[in-house]
Amino acid sequence: MLGAAVQQSEASSDAGKSSGAPAITANPGHVTVAGGTGSTEINWDTGNGSMGFVFVTANNRKPVLFANGPKGSRVAPWIRAGNYVFELCSDDQRGTLLATVTVSGTAKSEAFPRTVLLGGKARWLLVVALIAIVYIAVYLSSTGTLRTTFPIEPTTSPRPLHLARNLLLGIAAFVCLDGVIFHTGLYVSILAPDSYAGRLAVITRAEKQRPTSGLKEVLVLGDSRMAEGFSTTVADELGSAGGFRFVNLAEPASTVNTWYYMLREVDPAARRYWAIVVPYGIGYEPSTAAPLRISMAAPLLRYGDCFNFASGFQRWSGRFRASTACILRGSAYQSDVADLLEHPIARIRSIQQEPNRVHSREVYRGRDYDLVGTTYDSKTGQVTFAPHLTEAQRQAIRKSLVQPSQSDMQYSMKLQREWVPRISNRYSTSPTAIVLTPVPRGPFRELTGFSMAYHTFFPRLITERSFLSLPEQTFDFLEKPEYYFDAYHLNAKGRERFTETLVEEVVGRLGAADSHAHSNSKSKLVADTLVGSIHSSAIGDSSRKNIISGP
Repeated sequence: MLGAAVQQSEASSDAGKSSGAPAITANPGHVTVAGGTGSTEINWDTGNGSMGFVFVTANNRKPVLFANGPKGSRVAPWIRAGNYVFELCSDDQRGTLLATVTVSGTAKSEAFPRTVLLGGKARWLLVVALIAIVYIAVYLSSTGTLRTTFPIEPTTSPRPLHLARNLLLGIAAFVCLDGVIFHTGLYVSILAPDSYAGRLAVITRAEKQRPTSGLKEVLVLGDSRMAEGFSTTVADELGSAGGFRFVNLAEPASTVNTWYYMLREVDPAARRYWAIVVPYGIGYEPSTAAPLRISMAAPLLRYGDCFNFASGFQRWSGRFRASTACILRGSAYQSDVADLLEHPIARIRSIQQEPNRVHSREVYRGRDYDLVGTTYDSKTGQVTFAPHLTEAQRQAIRKSLVQPSQSDMQYSMKLQREWVPRISNRYSTSPTAIVLTPVPRGPFRELTGFSMAYHTFFPRLITERSFLSLPEQTFDFLEKPEYYFDAYHLNAKGRERFTETLVEEVVGRLGAADSHAHSNSKSKLVADTLVGSIHSSAIGDSSRKNIISGP
């Protein structure tokens, strides 16, 4: 979900013993405020394993508690123009100050005049390079005797120059140059790891390089709601008895078409996983997010994707930019290139922290606060907050309560109707099972429309292709304030309960389906309102493709 796409990481107190001096850092320390707010990641460590309390003072206002724990990491997504002082204290009364760091926020128009200038220069350099390549192509293909004195240029020739041909050759050379730099792993390896494209590149690269465990691996996809809601640690503990291992590739701000390209990248043969969990009825797609979606998916795109990828955008301007990014991928990296030119040393240091980011993602346990005592009036839009919430937490909740437009919601449904079948078709001859799962809608039942029925999304899929689909009411018990930290995302407690239920449902159905496949029989599974039919297509001894239809 793009409305709350920043995933926060927080290490538990028992993840490892700390040692050394107390420390607190911010990455970045200087935040560019774009679209009203910016974000920074705060990391702290008391150094000796004792409890620590992180307070934030915004623009000389009253200090408020931001986080607590011996050590950890948390994102502050509400940075505005001004100064924010983060203090690490040994007690909740700020009696002993252990360390401090100051984060400054500056409006984009003020903070990045140099970046904007570099971005403009980069575009002009591309134009100049194209003109130079075209000129050289014309020059070298001329047919007369060439001068050896200044100015060196083609002489008059009895035969005309092939300008159209040479122009096409020049453009082709330019496309080849873009391909060498951006379509290979050359530039992808130095993408900003904390950007949307960088994070996607990091997790897909790590998954490609991960050796196969030999167990029944289940891949989980999704956006921020699944990233916050699903825990591989809990899932592996529950699934280990049945020989299952879970892999979480859910990424904030990702969409169903991005999941398709992620699967193509990490599973080129479409046979690596025992099952793939695909959530439905989540998120919404604002048309203004087209540049973000293009740059995010850019590391996974190929030349042949220009038509299919472009079809996933509402406006023609977005479709044009998407198709251009597939051919000239450098066009999707303009902001990243400008940032690299301005902060090359900071980029190198950030890339060196990539293993730490992957580890933080694996041990992430979720947010440790809830919305108990918070109420929302859908008629007036007024929110009454619980007393225990900090001002930072209240701002994050207010931001999450912004309702999307009806057109954005409808377009999200359209994307899922089009791209979930493509994922299924990719595995149509594979033993991999496709699992469709709903997600809990939120803590306030007044916020309707974010999770819809299976029939609403896939009316034709039920008859055209079968899935293993969990009942729509599976997670209704989680739709309470005690399981959420904002209007859409589960907290640590909800994360654990959601994972337990999802794993129980998926493992049970996969186990039942597998037993039917080995006996080459057809049977029916009835679970609440879910009725499925299992088909086993035997191709040698290795085939175990099971097709289970949802409600």
